[in-house]
Amino acid sequence: MTLPSLPTRADFPPDFMLGVATSAYQIEGHGQGGAGSTHWDTFAATRGNVIRAEDGARACDHLNRWEEDLDLIRDLGADIYRFSLSWARILPEGRGTVNAAGLDFYDRLIDGMLARGLRPAATLYHWELPSALADQGGWVNGDMPHWFADYTETVMRRLGNRLWSVAPINEPWCVSWLSHFEGHHAPGLRDIRAAARAMHHVLSSHGRAIEVMRGLGMQNLGAVCNFEAALPANDTPSAQAATARYDAIYNQFFLSGLFHGRYPDLVLQGLEAHLPQNYHDDFAHITAPLDWLGLNYYTCQRLREGNGLWPNYQSVEGPLAKTQMGWEIYPEGLHYFLTHTAKTYTGNLPLYVTENGMAHADHPDQPDLARLSYLDAHLRACLRAIEDGAPLQGYIAWSLMDNYEWAFGYEKRFGLVHVDFDSLQRRPKASYHALANGWRLR
Repeated sequence: MTLPSLPTRADFPPDFMLGVATSAYQIEGHGQGGAGSTHWDTFAATRGNVIRAEDGARACDHLNRWEEDLDLIRDLGADIYRFSLSWARILPEGRGTVNAAGLDFYDRLIDGMLARGLRPAATLYHWELPSALADQGGWVNGDMPHWFADYTETVMRRLGNRLWSVAPINEPWCVSWLSHFEGHHAPGLRDIRAAARAMHHVLSSHGRAIEVMRGLGMQNLGAVCNFEAALPANDTPSAQAATARYDAIYNQFFLSGLFHGRYPDLVLQGLEAHLPQNYHDDFAHITAPLDWLGLNYYTCQRLREGNGLWPNYQSVEGPLAKTQMGWEIYPEGLHYFLTHTAKTYTGNLPLYVTENGMAHADHPDQPDLARLSYLDAHLRACLRAIEDGAPLQGYIAWSLMDNYEWAFGYEKRFGLVHVDFDSLQRRPKASYHALANGWRLR
């Protein structure tokens, strides 16, 4: 069959790069290779947290099938492979004794990327906190920045000279707010004080990691934040105010800390009483200069006034077509964030779309046309942003393959490659082939 055409390399600037992303716990198989327990293992083992109580013990068995998976990335025509390192695989207790098998695995994996002409783009933390550190409060504990700096040094003394880029922490909003205020991700808290401290300690940990890596002479260091277009559900003043609070928490808090050295007033109204004492002092390292910023973008939210308790907003269903996650498809939001972020926070700092993709109830023998349409719309939003002056230098699709989708278990499929979770067979989808047709052009 003839696949719908997508923007190709020829449509983008000559130095524009393309890639795919995964994360360690979602694909590797955490029950193997000497990895320690994580708070996601225990969160999943607690009734009601994850669909069918599924966890990442086996996942896609990438630990043993990594060569096949890297071949898929190479054959796609990608430039970049954005992957993450598992803290608990490298340091099973979070500190102390190193699991040699864990570092050896990442050694082989990075060498495998380089042998295939791929640029290794590493993330130090993609949500799987060692249980031993979770027992001590995890991201709520003020010692986390020190623990994270030690982990960073352990990893980068071994691997740092072969990495193309590094971001310390994936999606600070998810690590802190979603996990400590809304309770949807591990550790599953719903506590405003815990959320406030986690939000700050995540940024402080980011800054300490950047300091460590700069001290080792490393370059091309960045941050990866997630964004959702905040839209008022109606034109009432209360909906406008609710939307502004949502936007400040989700889209402004972390960028403001990283680039302006302060937090938005709309967020401080609810959180300042719960932040650590003298938190302002940490902006000296939180604002450490970066070489790039990554934006993860999927959808929008429509907001109205909530129940009166801060932050006093409530999401309502919108009218647009939705993904398997129930997320509205709103590519205009990607264009907005690429242009707005450059104008408001980052100036000429290089930007990358570090995650963008669609969950779809795929059948391996049928073309995933909905995903093709989603990718087409968002790649064209990138082109418009470049035309409007955004310093966008790359687009990285989520995800290489179907994987463990956190609280949704193995039910939601984001992959360009279909995975049979019984046999673990990989089968490239129509979206993979359509992208390859345009990405392999040189």
